[in-house]
Amino acid sequence: MNLQFFKYQGAGNDFIIIDNRKNTFSPQPNVINKLCNRHFGIGADGLILLEINSEIPFMRYFNSDGNEATMCGNGGRCFAAFTKHLGICNGDSIKFMGIDGEHIALFNPDGNIKLKMIDVKKIELIDDNYFLDTGSPHYVQFVRDIETVDVDREGKLIRKTVNFNNGGTNVNFVQEIKPGEIKIRTYERGVEAETLACGTGATAAAIAYSHYFEIEKNPIDVKAIGGNLKIYFERGNEHFVNVWLEGPAKKVFEGTIDIDSNV
Repeated sequence: MNLQFFKYQGAGNDFIIIDNRKNTFSPQPNVINKLCNRHFGIGADGLILLEINSEIPFMRYFNSDGNEATMCGNGGRCFAAFTKHLGICNGDSIKFMGIDGEHIALFNPDGNIKLKMIDVKKIELIDDNYFLDTGSPHYVQFVRDIETVDVDREGKLIRKTVNFNNGGTNVNFVQEIKPGEIKIRTYERGVEAETLACGTGATAAAIAYSHYFEIEKNPIDVKAIGGNLKIYFERGNEHFVNVWLEGPAKKVFEGTIDIDSNV
């Protein structure tokens, strides 16, 4: 079976996207894992399916290990860009569903995309660090020198110990560069390695940063290895609403792959 795919990236976080509105692709974990493999497949941090739910686009997201996950912020912006490419969206915005609920994406004149995220109603303190859900679970640890952190080693140690009963957590190491600007490095569960960026992680880091340092600046500038992101929100007492993630989303290439011979 020849499978048509599209490759997108958002701040270096890369995804395989498949138009599955006719349900021709069966998302088997071993197939997804091989497609995301950078040596034997297409290569990606995750795979996204475009499906339809209640007559609006529905985004299903799978980590590179093949398991279905919740929300992916950078993937959500790439998904929105993909709907524009297919002509599903012809205006300046699109509404779509994810497993975590409804999202809205706005297309900026500069080419960036601004994605509406879920509200954050709870921030937990765990071992002097922060745990919160921004569509996916995230652990945020503030560090003095982010460049010296062994993200793969330290992230792996935390990844399965926090939120153990619900599949573990993503782990973010964050350093303040100047008031209102932070640098982030993320260990992503499901990828089981450091990635160049993480949208839900950047959102979690910005919110934890605003909460911890009592920063009023909005948006928060987040510098990831693969690119720059901005996080907007309205801040209350441990409640963050009207949360938006802004950043790039670009098509890299498209092609076909013979699933039977490659997977």
